[in-house]
Amino acid sequence: MSASSSVRRLTAAAAIAAGIVGTVALPATAADRDHDHGHGRRHAAVFISGVQHASPGRETRSNRTLNKEWVEITNGARRPVNLDGWTLADREGHTYTFHHYRLGGRSTVRVHTGMGRDTRTNLYQDRRASVWDRRADTATLRNDHGRFVDDASWGRHHDGGHRR
Repeated sequence: MSASSSVRRLTAAAAIAAGIVGTVALPATAADRDHDHGHGRRHAAVFISGVQHASPGRETRSNRTLNKEWVEITNGARRPVNLDGWTLADREGHTYTFHHYRLGGRSTVRVHTGMGRDTRTNLYQDRRASVWDRRADTATLRNDHGRFVDDASWGRHHDGGHRR
């Protein structure tokens, strides 16, 4: 066998190996893109999945109305996450701190503004007044170290949007 024939075989083998590696790497890239959620950043396992910032109908300060105002937090991972010490805050600085709460894997908890009895799927801030501004506000979720996790905004903001 000549040297040039060996080089051609090695080159062909390298090209096939590169093709296989490229094919295997492609789905991971697609998966990363799917987790982007259109925000230009990849979400952590825990994120804000929904907000009802103003209760439907007449606005009153009744506990029933306040509990129709909520933020949903979802854990998209399989493993549970300990939210003890995490915070959920509005732009004005009204802050709810999670105490002794573990969010199950692939689960969602709804954090209501009013008073109620905490369950696995519903937590209550025990407030007597609305927190979320119906015209414009931002719900910001931070972990127990105060690091930004996620936010959700609605309406028009004078500062241009998200805060970290």
